[in-house]
Amino acid sequence: MVFDFDLIVIGAGSGGVRAARISALHGAKVAVIEEDRPGGTCVIRGCVPKKLLMYASAFAAEAEDARGFGWDIDAPRHDWAKLIAAKDAELDRLEGIYKSLLANAGAELIAGRARLVGPNSVAVYNGDGKDGGVEREFTAERILVAVGGKPQLIEVPGMVEHAITSNEALDIVPLPAEIVIYGGGYIALEFAGIFNGVGVKTHLVYRSDLPLRGFDDDIRREIAVALAGRGIILHSEATVASVTADAGQKQITLSNGTKINADQIMAATGRAPNTKNLGLETAGVAMGRKGEIIVDETSKTSVPSIYAVGDVTDRANLTPVAIAEGHAFADSIYGEAERHISHDNIASAVFSQPPIASVGLSEADATATYGKIKVFESRFRAMKNTISGRQEKSYLKLIVDAASDRVLGVHMLGPDSGEIMQGIGIAVQMGATKADFDATMAIHPTAAEEFVTMRTPRAD
Repeated sequence: MVFDFDLIVIGAGSGGVRAARISALHGAKVAVIEEDRPGGTCVIRGCVPKKLLMYASAFAAEAEDARGFGWDIDAPRHDWAKLIAAKDAELDRLEGIYKSLLANAGAELIAGRARLVGPNSVAVYNGDGKDGGVEREFTAERILVAVGGKPQLIEVPGMVEHAITSNEALDIVPLPAEIVIYGGGYIALEFAGIFNGVGVKTHLVYRSDLPLRGFDDDIRREIAVALAGRGIILHSEATVASVTADAGQKQITLSNGTKINADQIMAATGRAPNTKNLGLETAGVAMGRKGEIIVDETSKTSVPSIYAVGDVTDRANLTPVAIAEGHAFADSIYGEAERHISHDNIASAVFSQPPIASVGLSEADATATYGKIKVFESRFRAMKNTISGRQEKSYLKLIVDAASDRVLGVHMLGPDSGEIMQGIGIAVQMGATKADFDATMAIHPTAAEEFVTMRTPRAD
């Protein structure tokens, strides 16, 4: 059979663009179909704009701390609309770069909503793909689905009608005076820090006793203390029972009876694979309970001609993972040799304020897997905080296999933790031992040196 393309990629996000670009550079004839803006969730609606807003919001604390170092600073004022305009200009620039990357590699970018109509066929629609509007239909020897995920709303009375998600929060103008953020995951914590940092009275509502379910428990305890210390109002062990609105105000009732009147409520209650109305069932692609596409280690689905990478597979929902999966797919199919990536020991960061970073296993997971472990930890006020007067503490933790001395997990809360953890991640991936850490000379004075100077394990 003669196909229109060797490869059709559905989705021009980080994973899809990397797969398309590398495949094209290997000599494949590639098309990329995107219904929105090239760049995807990370560049347009996630990591990049969110971190730009985080940088902006952090300057308030910097200005406050500067007074302890002798700076005479008037009360800083923030222009939210100006920030949003600057953020939008940067996203426009990055979108142009993504388009150029595809064009320079020789891949064709097609605008529209894609829907699978067979194992080798994709229809492109003007609208949502449900009610006609077909523009064209294309065929390809292989199809790669890389459409990512989308925010999901919990079915609570009034939530769908009155709540925004992280998508809308990135563009919200004017800035609310008071906001309720519902959720205890990394997106909730990051936006709580952003809004709190620019002067919004911020409530954080989550159903567990601590935020960040799935992270190391000590890190969860430390971040709860730090968030409260920054002025964020925590409502733990609570859920949103209902949301109503009147005259521009939102009335939020919590499961414990607490009532909050706020200008806005943001739902940060998780993300789901963006597989609805994609035609996967028609093509015979197997999916999981949450709508995720089930793939093997080569990213192949149950249909031999269809592959999937990134958040749509719900393996490890991080941008670098999607990029690595897309690159490995391109090299394996169109390059010299098959290549797989490992989903073990993936370093990650939460850009809360203060930030968190980790790699490897939590203490609970390490104990369940290895049995006897040693835990090394350090809790201290950073040097900067001693003069600024801020009481916030940094926290570092090493988890070590007692039998082999191998470092199983590393966790940190404090300034620059994401930058520090990238280097630590290399050591953990290589199988470094606690003795290797001990033999490494410290860089003084830094917070990172604590990772190579901890000598006494915690007594349990």
